Amino acid sequence: MKLKEYIKSHWSDTVRLERKGNDRLVGLPYEYFVPSITGMFQEMYYWDTFFSAKGLFLSGREALVKNSVDDMFYLVDKFGYMPNGSHMGLISRSQPPFLCMMVSDVYDVYKDNVWLRTAYEMLKKEYDFWMTERITPSGLNRYGYIPERGNPDEDLKMIKWRLSGYDFSERSDQDIVENVMCDAESGWDFNPRCDMHQTEFNYVDLNSNLYIYEMKLSEFAKILNTGEEEKFAAAAKARKEKIRSLMFDGEKFLDYNYKTGEHSRVFTCASFFPLWAKVASEKEAESTVSNLKRIECDFGVAACEKGERNGVIYQWDYPNGWAPLHYIVVHALDNYGYREDAARIAEKYTGSMEKIFAETGTLWEKYNVVDGSIKVNDEYKMPEMLGWTAGVYLDLLSYLGKL
Repeated sequence: MKLKEYIKSHWSDTVRLERKGNDRLVGLPYEYFVPSITGMFQEMYYWDTFFSAKGLFLSGREALVKNSVDDMFYLVDKFGYMPNGSHMGLISRSQPPFLCMMVSDVYDVYKDNVWLRTAYEMLKKEYDFWMTERITPSGLNRYGYIPERGNPDEDLKMIKWRLSGYDFSERSDQDIVENVMCDAESGWDFNPRCDMHQTEFNYVDLNSNLYIYEMKLSEFAKILNTGEEEKFAAAAKARKEKIRSLMFDGEKFLDYNYKTGEHSRVFTCASFFPLWAKVASEKEAESTVSNLKRIECDFGVAACEKGERNGVIYQWDYPNGWAPLHYIVVHALDNYGYREDAARIAEKYTGSMEKIFAETGTLWEKYNVVDGSIKVNDEYKMPEMLGWTAGVYLDLLSYLGKL
């Protein structure tokens, strides 16, 4: 069986319905999909859903995507933000904001203005969370943690288990949890980008996404005639200026320490988010793309460039490749006309997935972009996964005209 046929025939195995909820799961009103058919990840996750949905749309499963988005509205209304996932252990943080982009994709299919009005109100509620709970003095946003909705003691144990090589001896328990759990909210749990100063950093991917939110909210406001079109357009313009002035180091976009004025020392796929969001100028894009070779390997792009990590193993790091980052890099390159580069990365990802499927009979959460295998840096035993691995495979296959 070809991989694309395997994916399309197994989407139904990821569908779940849990209306009542229990001490482990938050009950949700509609069917939703989970990342893995069996084993780990048997709840709905936030940013995973956006990338999985790309493949579901291409498989004729748009109604399932809409149901999952409606479930997210329920969660935003319940908590005031979209949690990391529908598991009770995940509600102490959000994840990279992609709900607005999912709303846009669903609206493009159904063109339902009544539904869009409800969506608009939920998106504003989520946006307010980021602009009140995650805003910094620079005017840009950071990731964070909600300890009263979590279990800091258990989170600390998890952190020290997964980052067993890190020397935490000079840090207080509270300091460790507050900083490292920012990475849990970033979706990149865990990574070397900000090296235990996460609470001080404006993340370039987060602020690029929030720029898209402001642009889309302005667009939705115009469609719905709410009178808020100019407000969100002005917010987007201001954010774009701040991203370009504070997060571009003269050569590339990087996470920005709003306390010290310094940039992250690690170049990552996150540098391509401003190109995906169309924030960068043509010159800034050209300069950023010139750094692609620092993360591109024979079988795709690594989450971060290779570097010294003082014995710490991060899963969001070299040589690991992740589906969502391949999606962002390919479409970022395409946005600025670097279609040869985009196609090359897309070919590497799709070819790698086909190779790994042929060897193992399944798909996985991440893979090694240096040798095209599943010999990855792990913080836990890597699960088999359909989810975003499959969704991005179908999307990039479509991009290449091979679907």
